[in-house]
Amino acid sequence: MPRILVTGGCGYIGSHTMVDLLENGYDVVSIDNLSRSDGSSLKGIEQITGKRVVNHKIDLCNKQALDDFFRLDHRFDGVVHFAAFKAVGESVEKPLVYFTNNVVSHINLLECVTRYKIPSFIFSSSCSVYGDIDKMPVSEATPVNAAASPYGRTKQMCEEILFDTAPSTDTGFVSLRYFNPVGAHPTGLIGEKSTEKPNNLVPCITQSALGLMPQVVVHGDDYPTRDGTCIRDYVHVMDLARAHRLAFEKIQKGRRKVEVVNIGTGNGVSVLEMVKTFEKTTGQKLNYRIGPRRAGDVVTIYSDTTKANKLLDWKPKYTVEDMMETAWKWEQHYRRQGVAK
Repeated sequence: MPRILVTGGCGYIGSHTMVDLLENGYDVVSIDNLSRSDGSSLKGIEQITGKRVVNHKIDLCNKQALDDFFRLDHRFDGVVHFAAFKAVGESVEKPLVYFTNNVVSHINLLECVTRYKIPSFIFSSSCSVYGDIDKMPVSEATPVNAAASPYGRTKQMCEEILFDTAPSTDTGFVSLRYFNPVGAHPTGLIGEKSTEKPNNLVPCITQSALGLMPQVVVHGDDYPTRDGTCIRDYVHVMDLARAHRLAFEKIQKGRRKVEVVNIGTGNGVSVLEMVKTFEKTTGQKLNYRIGPRRAGDVVTIYSDTTKANKLLDWKPKYTVEDMMETAWKWEQHYRRQGVAK
């Protein structure tokens, strides 16, 4: 049974990835300092899979604590690295916090991975590494431009560190450049948590539908797009979770370099189209208004998924309607549990 260490395992994508791994015969261990999550997803994971996951509350920026962990237990076949701050707007307001947290933790983890000879490393990257792109769709060969936010720049920096590290180690690396993860596990038992004012579109939509937010703010309607709102490539979180397992299996087959792979659906959907899809799928009418543009947002971005299709044998299984239906199911379950006020 392959044994995988998942950093940020209690978070949104990390928890869904651990479910996929567990359901496909893997053993998983989590590291999460719980600064942006509360650990309750572990209960949902156990309900879904029947398996209990142990989380180690360690800050990856604490180099000594991380090395102590690996020194005591480094019998891992691979590491999947999610742990990072991810709010674009917050990164614009607090750039040094993002550089410290995202980059320093990445370096500390890679030092342990190479020192203890962990054979596989999968990095949670982002389409934000591409910056503002004029030509669509975006492929892995698309030139990387200046990042539109400090968050995006941290992902660029972390990828460069992988490329520089790879020649000096036998570890195999895959960097998955996500587009926009949304949705939740079909059971509604785990999903994207937002105990404070959410930054991402879908939690804003679902919280507004429940009356927890007065309205959804659409950031700008004067962009050069078909309806004036930003266009993104939304991918279901369970499709994204599966891509990590497939990437690990690809490394296991002998690749020993850095592979960069886009993970998206290849379809661009506007913010207003997402609002309308939610209303149609759930029957819930949304109160939304047009607000000013938001710093750090790119206008349009969607993926070329050819490499993911061929290299990982990965194709998305979930539709935009599935994304909204599962996100809504999760939001209702989450609030019924009284987890957040």
